[in-house]
Amino acid sequence: MTSLNGILPVWKPEGWTSHDVVAKVRGIVREKRIGHTGTLDPQVTGVLPLCVGKATRIVEYLQELPKQYEAVLRFGVATDTEDSSGTVMERMDAAHLTEERVREVMASFSGQIDQVPPMYSAVKVNGQRLYELAREGKTVERKSRTVTIHDIEVLDMNLSVSEPTVRFRVTCSKGTYIRTLCVDIGRALEVPSTMESLIRTMSAQYTAEQCYTIEQIQQAANEGSVEALLQPVEQAMSHVPALHMLDAFAHYAVQGRGIPFRACSFQPLTNQLYRLYDEQEAFYGLFHVPAEDTCLRPVKVFLPSTT
Repeated sequence: MTSLNGILPVWKPEGWTSHDVVAKVRGIVREKRIGHTGTLDPQVTGVLPLCVGKATRIVEYLQELPKQYEAVLRFGVATDTEDSSGTVMERMDAAHLTEERVREVMASFSGQIDQVPPMYSAVKVNGQRLYELAREGKTVERKSRTVTIHDIEVLDMNLSVSEPTVRFRVTCSKGTYIRTLCVDIGRALEVPSTMESLIRTMSAQYTAEQCYTIEQIQQAANEGSVEALLQPVEQAMSHVPALHMLDAFAHYAVQGRGIPFRACSFQPLTNQLYRLYDEQEAFYGLFHVPAEDTCLRPVKVFLPSTT
């Protein structure tokens, strides 16, 4: 059986954990080496790229890329989980909110912001998951984290009710809690708020249109065509600049030897990651120049025959 290597963009169904998806796909494609690129809560649907086979070696890079979501924020109600799955803790009439004020406040959350992780999250404090403490009825102090909101866009609003809603799209950095963003927006407007629903529409540059459902993956496995669903490693790393080397030095890359600058298409920068290709456009992996070095060195090698 041919070894499977590449990125499989999956559309995560509601009610499944990210681990459930990984376990299911492992069983379908019969490949143990599968890792996901960022956890989604069970009630959240959306884009969940899986790294299969040798592609698991780039999970760390894909996890760092921005993610995009579409969320519905409900004003006038607050829950203990910061989303609609929790117990209602507070209610108030928020019909006084105006479109101008809501847009103004939401726009103010663009850029770097500080967030306090919610109690119902997987963050560890003193070795314990916060959600475990929350289930015991405990609340502990959490350190705030700086995250980046690259873009936030209002898609539509319904403000003519006591519990107004806003549907918005947000592009953000790794580690951003959209639930907490919803709560913080409400706090800035001086009303309770919660996240009603959430869909992840982009992760690791993959969009909803590029994703496959579990049923489609199962059908491909039945037909023996799973390999055709996989995206190549080099495509997944397309955000990293490309560098070419002379064919005469290709064996240096394979052997893990330093490649001199004279063999490169341009002089690489120190501590910058590059996708390395030969003159025939064969992909050799990820390389960089360590500090105080004068050669290009391997970080993750992917031989052309195995990409």
